[in-house]
Amino acid sequence: MPISIKQTLARGECLQEVSESWKLDAELFLSHELGTTREYLYSRPNELVGEEHLESYERYLERRMAGEPVAYIIGHKNFWNFKLRVDKRALIPRPETELLVEKALELGRHFDGRGANIADLGTGTGAIAIALALSNPGWQITAVDISQGALQLARTNALKQRTNNIEFRLASWCDGLALNKFDMVVANPPYVKPGDNCLEKSVLLFEPAIALIADNTGLGSLQQIILQSKKVLKKDSWLLLEHGFDQQARLKALLLREGYDSVSGYKDYSGIDRLICAHWSATQQYIE
Repeated sequence: MPISIKQTLARGECLQEVSESWKLDAELFLSHELGTTREYLYSRPNELVGEEHLESYERYLERRMAGEPVAYIIGHKNFWNFKLRVDKRALIPRPETELLVEKALELGRHFDGRGANIADLGTGTGAIAIALALSNPGWQITAVDISQGALQLARTNALKQRTNNIEFRLASWCDGLALNKFDMVVANPPYVKPGDNCLEKSVLLFEPAIALIADNTGLGSLQQIILQSKKVLKKDSWLLLEHGFDQQARLKALLLREGYDSVSGYKDYSGIDRLICAHWSATQQYIE
């Protein structure tokens, strides 16, 4: 039997057990199912929801009660100024990663309008690569991931956004990239240490561990990227890395030890250490 939009949303109260944002979750589920906006739901509270839509909505609630992230249930996530398709092949993009995009675009102003070569390591959904490609059509982006499934998802997202300046490569970090080529390397690699209790249970259960967990107390992937990037960066280039809340000081020390300069750390929108940028002066050039 059909019930009103207001009554349907009220059924989302069951989500209070698993989500602090249960009202928002319920709104996202119903607006997604009806193909409308959250604002529409409150402008038409007495409009009836058909049984077929109601059944789908109830299934969304059940999945959320089991801990599955909202983005995986509705199949998309907003990032930067576009919408990404998301599924279990890749990590769900977080709002704090937009800080990396902002800093990359800021540093990119120093490229003097010329075309630049940018490598996005561990591209996942393609969020960072697509944001940079759309913002600077003259840049050539190389998006790298070790997961074939993630690359397929990133390609789908790139096609949807109609980008034509991204090349996708199946590889581990800088493996196979041309030496001394890139003006900038950016990465949001796994940086959570094994057994970390800070992660929500739903993240551990549903999102790919390969995109979350790194050895050496979460620093393993970051260390590899710092070491490998020296070979692929050209003279007067930049390395930008997203990292964990307690890793910035150790990364600064490693970057300086490895010959990078102008190393700066930044906090995310919540005031947490989240991003580090380092300049590469290319005191040595690598040869094939």
